[in-house]
Amino acid sequence: MSNKSKSVIISLLKTNTFVVDTLSNILKPYKISLQQFNVLRILRGQKGNPSNLSTVQEKMINRMSNTTRIIDKLVKKNYASRSICEENRRKIELLITPKGLKILGKIDLIFEKEESKLTDKLSPEEHDEILTLFNKINNSLKQKST
Repeated sequence: MSNKSKSVIISLLKTNTFVVDTLSNILKPYKISLQQFNVLRILRGQKGNPSNLSTVQEKMINRMSNTTRIIDKLVKKNYASRSICEENRRKIELLITPKGLKILGKIDLIFEKEESKLTDKLSPEEHDEILTLFNKINNSLKQKST
């Protein structure tokens, strides 16, 4: 690995740690993890249509998460519901509850402000450029894993 590559990777890791820590701290008062928040946003994005475990796992930011355990915790907090599909008894359907929507509503504005603060030093062109570069790295990683 070249020194430039090493510097890029170290910088990415440091940035990731800082962002994860910052966003996790926002969620602490709500007793919700970043992974739980991610699952709730995925379920909300279904717009009232049931989701299943594999769909949630595909959309997760951190796919190494134990999605079943995360969903168990959300169900226990009454932020999500789980039921057996009427048409296919082997399929579990997941939905966000009104209480889950309410907690997301409280967190959304705070989260958006913090996301803006984390990137407010970037110009619109730099936003586009960094997204392009991250996508380029992600796409090359996807190609290597297939």
